[in-house]
Amino acid sequence: MTTAAFDFAPLLPSGLPAPAAKWAGLAKYSFIGGNNDPDQVPVDGLIEAVRAVLGREGRTLATYGLASGPQGYGPLREFLTSKLKRCAGIDCVADDILIVSGSLQALDLVNQTLLSRGDTVIIEQDTYQGALNRLTRLGVNATGIPLDHGGMRMDALAEALADLRRRGVIPKYIYTIPTVQNPTGTIMPEARRAELLDLAARYGVPIFEDDCYADLIWDGRRPLALHAMCRTGAVIHIGSFSKSIAPALRIGYIVAPWAVLSRMLALKTDAGTGALEQMVLAEYCRSHFAEHVPKLTRGLRAKLDTLTDALNEQFGTAAEFEVPKGGIFLWVKLPDHVDTLKLYQAALDAGVAINPGPEWSTGKAHAGSRLRLCFASPSHQQIREGIAVLAEVCRREFGVPARSANVETRAGRSI
Repeated sequence: MTTAAFDFAPLLPSGLPAPAAKWAGLAKYSFIGGNNDPDQVPVDGLIEAVRAVLGREGRTLATYGLASGPQGYGPLREFLTSKLKRCAGIDCVADDILIVSGSLQALDLVNQTLLSRGDTVIIEQDTYQGALNRLTRLGVNATGIPLDHGGMRMDALAEALADLRRRGVIPKYIYTIPTVQNPTGTIMPEARRAELLDLAARYGVPIFEDDCYADLIWDGRRPLALHAMCRTGAVIHIGSFSKSIAPALRIGYIVAPWAVLSRMLALKTDAGTGALEQMVLAEYCRSHFAEHVPKLTRGLRAKLDTLTDALNEQFGTAAEFEVPKGGIFLWVKLPDHVDTLKLYQAALDAGVAINPGPEWSTGKAHAGSRLRLCFASPSHQQIREGIAVLAEVCRREFGVPARSANVETRAGRSI
């Protein structure tokens, strides 16, 4: 005798997201997500850090927050104060920092603190899918600002702010990824950052600065963070160890004035971000972070070179892109008639996973023929083979590229 399964469907509230698909494993050639290079995870150093910190402080695991309080493990926040000062020019103390479970929780906490259904925010036209999806679920209006080689365009931002003011709308924040933008890879120059701060102050709008990719610049030199340049406390700054150490550790942070950080802390009801991860990161990073990151970026740059060479060989002039100065993504423009949402499914059927452009943009038509490729996780051989398969699929579905190889190369051609 069989028993019918209990039906939960009538109990589900309206407005839930669509159900998740069961995990079927990574594609043979995976160019999606923010995964990093498995060969660059500092496994030996992390093992040493685990032994050292657990031997010294393991008994603090008996206390929520490791006896460091709800803002996160004290030594990790202390490390961040020195790192942020040295690398980004941010002058803060440990009490200005809240440790969170990756930058996604940082996004959620900022949004929960500042946003209500029907609010408006300003974001970059092409931007992080995780930020876009959250705004959609919250019922928040996102005004997208076009980008150029220097990131968000200030002329377009000024026009959008003026238009919103004429309509009586005050944006809740300006969300930007100014340093190694996702997905375009642009870096906003310091002069433009000053313009952004000036415009935000003139219209009374705070800035939400996402700095998650800023450690991965090829030459190691970056402009000052917006938070460092702001003198009024109007910038909320978030960052992460996902790209510099390992995404599975799920450790991020928020830097903000106590008036708003205290509100986020009250909303962070998870009893604390993973304690062991915090302890290990603090132990490892204190001695090894400065030497680890340059090695990581050298490896990433080499993979980017392999990817651009493969695109030039397989797609020729049909694939347009600007070579980024850092990061793990390449934003590629194909001919206008290529629909990357359709290409995504056809490519996945052939074992190649890509991120279609419309999922990363407020301008669906603008991004319709664009795609984001993550080059950090696949090996050099997988990159070459995967791009060759992608070209075959694209040729079959859209007639692009017109032939199997193109001897014309133009790495770095602007889109």
